[in-house]
Amino acid sequence: MLMPKRVKRRKQFRGSMKGKALRGNKITNGEYGIVALEPAWIKSNQIEAARIAMTRHIKRGGKVWIKIFPDKPVTTKPAETRMGSGKGTLEYWVAVVKPGRVMFEISGVAEETAREALRLATHKLPVKCKVVSRADLEGGAGSEN
Repeated sequence: MLMPKRVKRRKQFRGSMKGKALRGNKITNGEYGIVALEPAWIKSNQIEAARIAMTRHIKRGGKVWIKIFPDKPVTTKPAETRMGSGKGTLEYWVAVVKPGRVMFEISGVAEETAREALRLATHKLPVKCKVVSRADLEGGAGSEN
């Protein structure tokens, strides 16, 4: 699973996910990508599941870029525990994703193969997504906003 090697602080506040993604909203490396349509926390195991789904479909051809990284720790308290006695222990790591964020990119394969691989990956993610090409984001950036 993806997780930071070391962090400044062990536990973080929950934060907010309002607004659109200002960074990471363009396809920079590949030809096709997955764009988030709603805000969400994406766990490291969901990112890994999407990566495996894509690489299995393209059969080791092409290249895949993961554009999100789970750097936020999420804590939970055990079941049937009374209120108080501090914050819970670290359970898993999440990547904070806002609408418009490009999460995965792919290139080096045919368009049908790339779109199908990305479609399979979207089923592993807990957020509504759409598959876009580099031309879609560059051409339609002014009209969508």
